[in-house]
Amino acid sequence: MIAETVCSAVTAAGLGIAAVTAYRKRFLAATRIAAYSLLPLGLVMTGVVDWLADTAFSPTAWAGFGVLGLSWVLFSTTRAVERRRGGTRKERRAARGAQREAVAPTASAPSLGQVSRTPATRPADKPRATGSAGDDFSDIEAILKKHGI
Repeated sequence: MIAETVCSAVTAAGLGIAAVTAYRKRFLAATRIAAYSLLPLGLVMTGVVDWLADTAFSPTAWAGFGVLGLSWVLFSTTRAVERRRGGTRKERRAARGAQREAVAPTASAPSLGQVSRTPATRPADKPRATGSAGDDFSDIEAILKKHGI
């Protein structure tokens, strides 16, 4: 009962301030003030104020808010861990599968890291031929292979 009286008084005061603002020819501000001042009356008329008053003094409702808060903390934690790891488990599996199946368009075997090489067949052990066009990128190729790219 007290909440309804307070909300009605706030609405009446807000409408009075809106009328004074409109008298000063600030119609946009007056309309905005009137809109804000009608909210408490609307909340009383729809029954939201009674519901809030019953909820404020209910231990079950507060326990429910605690459960909702716990749920929010758990969701936030899992999202933070997921971002740190780089996606969901399904996304990580798909990325690993894509790395394994990476094959150059004209290659007959998977590229980089999938072909087992003996120490004698490494590019660093092979003697370099000078003057060919492929030598320009051999150093870059060796660095990329060293890092598994």
